[in-house]
Amino acid sequence: MITSVFSKSRPINYIIVTVLLVVCFTVYQFNTNFNTISTLEIAKKIVFLTLLIGSLFITNFITKKNGLSKDNSYTFLLFCIFLILFPSILSNGSLIVSNAFILLALRRLISLQSLITPKEKIFDASIWIFTAALFHFWSILFILLVFISIIFHVSRDYRNWIIPFIALFTVVIIALLFSLIFDSSIIQSYIDNIKINVDLNYIETVFQSFSLGIYVVTAIIAFFSMFFIIGHKALNLQASYKKIIYAFLLGLAVFFLSPNKDNGYLIFTFVPVSIMLTNYLETIKKYWVKESILGIILFSSLLNYVLRLL
Repeated sequence: MITSVFSKSRPINYIIVTVLLVVCFTVYQFNTNFNTISTLEIAKKIVFLTLLIGSLFITNFITKKNGLSKDNSYTFLLFCIFLILFPSILSNGSLIVSNAFILLALRRLISLQSLITPKEKIFDASIWIFTAALFHFWSILFILLVFISIIFHVSRDYRNWIIPFIALFTVVIIALLFSLIFDSSIIQSYIDNIKINVDLNYIETVFQSFSLGIYVVTAIIAFFSMFFIIGHKALNLQASYKKIIYAFLLGLAVFFLSPNKDNGYLIFTFVPVSIMLTNYLETIKKYWVKESILGIILFSSLLNYVLRLL
């Protein structure tokens, strides 16, 4: 049933997934503190929800515009499922904002394959990544994806290698001016939060173990299947798929280096895994296998979500 519904890109599919995200987000936010939440907090929640919905559609745009999947809604659905699988993300504003900016950068870097206005795309992607780093420092690692993209497409022009540094200077100047005008302590607070923590002994509940286990298995299947699939893709698309693979590895690096570790920091890997798993599902001929994979992931996510609320 899931496969038949989402095997095509229909407007109803996007409505179903968006409504699912809105319901899960709202219930999770107001489950415990609905009576005490302030108007300002409600406004922030609305902004975060808007960014999550926007991230869903940016993901869909990246996938469809650049031909990274066939005419289906699997990537759109999977990204939403992963958000529900780790509901702590739904209340982590800094991760939501940072990931949204990374997706905007990824959109520009994937489209670099067209070689249309490459300098503008490199600058835009770099700006988005450095802006994302203002909300979660280690997302700055995605700047490596900019240089990887330059190597793939426009490495011969030395000016392209300088553009990310110009973007860095731009973001730093604007951030410093903002801090000096509104609150100079922001700078020191930001610097103090730049830490490395590779300790993985953060799991405290069975729910964290369960959700992490489901996601690890899913990510492993998606990652390794991509190596067998990529060789059968059109030559002009292979660089884009390689960038998705690198984005996944960089997302893992962000997770491993981040302090105050939580499963939610895996959000930077959600889109790459969704795209890679979508391509794997498209290679499966047997309906029941495809249905089983999607069904297990969706059921596990919803089960973990509901149990977390009880």
